[in-house]
Amino acid sequence: MSLNPKALLPLLRGFLGTVWMGGFALLLGFACLPLMLVGRNTVVRVTNFWARGVLLGFKYICGITVEVRGLEHLADKDVLLAIKHQGGLDFIAPQTFLPLGAFVMKQELLKVPVLGWYAHLTGQIVINREGGAATMRSMIKLVRERFNEGRQIIIFPEGTRKAPGSPPDYKPGIAGLYKELNVACTPMATNSGLYWPAKGMAKYPGVAVFEFLPPIPPGLKRAEFMRELQSRIEIASNALLEEARKG
Repeated sequence: MSLNPKALLPLLRGFLGTVWMGGFALLLGFACLPLMLVGRNTVVRVTNFWARGVLLGFKYICGITVEVRGLEHLADKDVLLAIKHQGGLDFIAPQTFLPLGAFVMKQELLKVPVLGWYAHLTGQIVINREGGAATMRSMIKLVRERFNEGRQIIIFPEGTRKAPGSPPDYKPGIAGLYKELNVACTPMATNSGLYWPAKGMAKYPGVAVFEFLPPIPPGLKRAEFMRELQSRIEIASNALLEEARKG
């Protein structure tokens, strides 16, 4: 049975990219441990530097580059950003163009060495997804604290990665934040899953686009907000997928 080099190349790219990403995290993470004593803003800058380094490595190892569109839709403060989640790039790339971003993330990630330490130190919003009303109260409290620090809040409204073009599954947590905080919500579309899939090791070359969309103003009813959010993100993300496939 012969092996097809073209089929193996994405796996090789993915393996080398993962080694680079993890190795750089370990090296930088341990080297910068003393900075934990300096303050949160310094540690945030370390993680932003790591993200830029990862993308630089992915450019040359995997052939993946990032394009950001629609920055004119990004507000100056109290930013609640809802991102389509298709793969690991969605956690890394925003750190390069949202340097004060704070992600809403599941508490299981705190157990990951280095990543968990820095998630705690940089003030990421860690939640127990099974916590019900208590989780929502805690999340709202933490988001308000981050707003007071001038941070941007990043949430994946589907909660987990979805393959490009798969049926959407938006969770109600984003609607709770939108209502209680009474702020606009800026949707973001992406086609990142074409290049860094939700599952598997393979990585594929191309331009991963992250596109800010016009913000949804505060004050909509829950059902109306959820329909509007899902419609905007899905239509724009599918358009990016179509654009990439034609290109």
